[in-house]
Amino acid sequence: MSIEAELRAESDRWERKETVFFTVLPYFLLSVCALITLVLPFWDVSLNLPLVLGLTLVIALWVGWFHTHPQWQESGPLTGLYYVGLIVLGASVVALAPWYGIFTFTGYVHAFLFLKGRWRYAGVAATAMIQAASSTGGLSGATVNEWLVLSLVTIVLAGAFFRFAELDDRRSHRQKRALAELHEANGKLEAALAENAGLHAQLLVQAREAGVQDERQRMAREIHDTLAQGLAGILTQLQAAERTADRDEAWRRHVGNAKNLARDSLTEARRTVHAVQPEVLAEARLPEAISDVTRRWSQVHRIDAVLTTTGDPRPMHADVEVTLLRAAQEALANVAKHARASRVGLTLSYMEDLVTLDVRDDGVGFEPGARRADGAGGFGLTGMRQRVQRLAGRLEIESEPGGGTAISATVPAIPAGAGR
Repeated sequence: MSIEAELRAESDRWERKETVFFTVLPYFLLSVCALITLVLPFWDVSLNLPLVLGLTLVIALWVGWFHTHPQWQESGPLTGLYYVGLIVLGASVVALAPWYGIFTFTGYVHAFLFLKGRWRYAGVAATAMIQAASSTGGLSGATVNEWLVLSLVTIVLAGAFFRFAELDDRRSHRQKRALAELHEANGKLEAALAENAGLHAQLLVQAREAGVQDERQRMAREIHDTLAQGLAGILTQLQAAERTADRDEAWRRHVGNAKNLARDSLTEARRTVHAVQPEVLAEARLPEAISDVTRRWSQVHRIDAVLTTTGDPRPMHADVEVTLLRAAQEALANVAKHARASRVGLTLSYMEDLVTLDVRDDGVGFEPGARRADGAGGFGLTGMRQRVQRLAGRLEIESEPGGGTAISATVPAIPAGAGR
């Protein structure tokens, strides 16, 4: 059980005991006074026994009626009426039998429990005056001055006691309210934690699904950039070899190119399966890797291609270098398949916050927003764009029929080792 629950349980137990005590107290005090009344006639024959016992019974019925009718306790006027009756009956019986001042202590208790504001202190004053009369032996046992002085002293003492009791009662109510607010806050916190747990579970599912989707896209891009491009290149070389079957030297050159492409594609496919960086980047930095790719592409396709590097070349994060290398490979592959270009220029630019790769050709160009008539292709540029956007970069394509094509991939200049 928590500390909060223990405090609430202890407070509830104390309230139950307090309620029982204050309910029984009037009857107990009245019983003590009645017992004294029954014994006292042996010494005081002047006591009007029937009248005193009759008033005792009336008082018991009056208090019992009030306790058994909770609606009286909820109504201010009815509670005031009850208390006035209690004071009148208490004063009457004390006038006949002063020892009933023992019972009139009930007036203090009921003033504190049932009266509010200034009426509470009025009840205290009335009870104190009756108790003062009881202490002086009834109205016939002392002078008026003695009774007034004793009443004044009793009122002051009882008023001071009530003030401290009232302050303690307010403090107790504040503690109860604080416990109730704490319980409510804990309930809201538990509900929030349960909701957060549900949201966390949803986020885990979404993150898992996003991870699966991202991995599928990565594999699709890698397959396109390795196997698909390699197979397309092999097919192109074999077709060229078929057309030059009567020229032995050209035939061997095309077949050799096809073998080299197959070997390179197989190596890249294996590296893709193991999710490691491309082989050319494993052996060199980005400018050298793109330069090597450009040189081999130029040799295979017999198209002039030149790489120019500007700025301060420096090691970049592996994702940055892989993205730009794949962009260069895809751009060159598109030139070989579609552009019918005679020259290609690549520019790798290192800036303070960005790294940019520009690929320009003098080919036939195309309409960027148009779809191919056969509905084929298109994933290369899509994959290139996805790679660039994963790094918060941008891909721009400028082309027009007969005017060549320019592709620009720009990514943040994330230095090597960042994020580890």
